[in-house]
Amino acid sequence: MGRSDSQLAILGGPKSVTLDPGDIFTWPIITEEDEQAVLDVLRRRAMSGTDITKQFEQEFAAWMGMEFGLGYPNGTDSLRGAMWACGVGAGDEIICPGMTYWASAMPALPLGAAVNFADILPDTLCIDPQDIEHRIGPRTRAIVVVHYAGYPCEMDEIMAIARKHGVRVIEDVSHAQGTLYKGKMCGTIGDVGAMSLMSGKSFAVGEAGILVTNDRPIYERCIAYGHYERTGAPSRWNPTDAQVTDADLKRYAGVPLGGAKHRMNQMCSALGRVQLKYYPQRIAEIQKAMNRFWDLLEGVPGILPHRPPKGSGSTMGGWYFPRGLYRGERLGGLPCEKFCEAVRAEGATMCYPGANFALYLHPAFHTADIFHMGKPTVISFGQRDVRQGPGTLPVSESIGQIAYGIPWFKEDRPEVIEQYAAAHRKVAEHHKDIL
Repeated sequence: MGRSDSQLAILGGPKSVTLDPGDIFTWPIITEEDEQAVLDVLRRRAMSGTDITKQFEQEFAAWMGMEFGLGYPNGTDSLRGAMWACGVGAGDEIICPGMTYWASAMPALPLGAAVNFADILPDTLCIDPQDIEHRIGPRTRAIVVVHYAGYPCEMDEIMAIARKHGVRVIEDVSHAQGTLYKGKMCGTIGDVGAMSLMSGKSFAVGEAGILVTNDRPIYERCIAYGHYERTGAPSRWNPTDAQVTDADLKRYAGVPLGGAKHRMNQMCSALGRVQLKYYPQRIAEIQKAMNRFWDLLEGVPGILPHRPPKGSGSTMGGWYFPRGLYRGERLGGLPCEKFCEAVRAEGATMCYPGANFALYLHPAFHTADIFHMGKPTVISFGQRDVRQGPGTLPVSESIGQIAYGIPWFKEDRPEVIEQYAAAHRKVAEHHKDIL
């Protein structure tokens, strides 16, 4: 039996993707301007200084329309600092989506707090606002929302719940630098926005992070927690920097209250200053490319775009960690794993089922004894026992069946994008051949 163009590659047919993608997936874009900025820091031996970092912080905060920015060595530290600054401590709780990267939640445990996980929405992969309010207790200090894979959370509903109960909102913007929610930039809506800027993110400057806020007490507490050289104490290595005005915090000047050093490496902040100059135009190109991909797949059974509705005023930012929504029941029950395998056979790489796993099932949130107290840290400080087992957050646990990875195009090249879209269309429309 001869091969036809419509026969799936996994069954011996021709591949859909035949063009060399070139650098369409290369990220971040590094130019001579970036290299010179980093070399300047190296040649001045200024890696551990703060002069370039402060410029980057000011420029990044201004781009987001925020008053304060604070650089970090990684996104995890920015989230930990944000939690502590929002009052999270021993015996407290935070609320966090059940499906996310561990850094959105794990910093609460070393602060002595527990994590009460909420389920996610199947169409946004973000925290479900309807699963938040009933979890709020007398020791709930913060709700951590994650704009997952660039999709903005339902911030209006979440902020209304938080304000009703006097709970802080921390936005984890690690996936969503430049994402808009109804015209507002994600990270500017809650009490504080914290994010990773590591080299895989859409705003990528190396192993780094940053925090933004309009709340001066939060900003000063973040400084006191891990930026000891900015608390006003004299230093031989950095100019005296009295950014902390709170009298209680000033008593501890010179020593970080969190016992952590949160200074950003200036090679990263130098790179960040250059990247920021071009980031808006680069994410505009990414959005053109990614929207082209999904527009080509409109109406294809079983697969749906993971993006806000057109005309909503919401966007996907740099579209980091892009996902597709999979509905196997519309493809005869074809498992997501089998669908992805067939798409990869067509030459469209990066197609794998799922996203991050259901975090609340990890033993770290059930049995880990971080402080050697003889019992799990999540209940060591008098917290309510909010641990949840299998079956409690069904959408989070179904992530391997309802979502999958798609190509992350950095350039809008129609001929390449059309072939990758054709691979997905071909498998969906010929799913019965696999079944």
